[in-house]
Amino acid sequence: MRLSVITSNPGKAREYAELFEGTGIEAVHAPNPYDEVQSDRLEEVVRKGMGELRGRGLSDFIIDDSGLFIDSLKGFPGVWSAYAQKTIGNAGILRLMEGAGGRSARFRCCIGCSIGGEDLIVSGECEGVILESERGAGGFGFDPVFSSDGERSFSEIPQGEKNRVSHRAVAMAALMAELRSRSLI
Repeated sequence: MRLSVITSNPGKAREYAELFEGTGIEAVHAPNPYDEVQSDRLEEVVRKGMGELRGRGLSDFIIDDSGLFIDSLKGFPGVWSAYAQKTIGNAGILRLMEGAGGRSARFRCCIGCSIGGEDLIVSGECEGVILESERGAGGFGFDPVFSSDGERSFSEIPQGEKNRVSHRAVAMAALMAELRSRSLI
């Protein structure tokens, strides 16, 4: 089976391709833009995006909305993570964290999958902290400033390790369980 990974982010598409390895599903990058509604909930963004794409006649696809939620910044950037990354980047997040009471944060991922005529929405989360500085050369987005183990950034750990612990990996595990329970794979 083939699933289109609808995203403008090639790094995210690569992660999905690796996460689907050995499952019988081939994940293919398909940069097919859709309107991302402004909402304070990842699930609502995904649900509306799926509806738009199905309305255009698309099927067998996967989309996600992910965000970095920082406790001392009251959840910012959250659902506005892509915009924050484009406008202030990692350096801006680190500036906002100066003098912040704590550094706890979490990445959240909400996946929408339209497959075999069924729609599934699942979520995953990865707890961690915001580091004091950017570290590492791998990954993308906020990976250089986020650490799930308090020692290494997501940009410093090997991709295979990240694919076992990340918010997207947790959401993918939930998706795979749901696909199996519905006999879709």
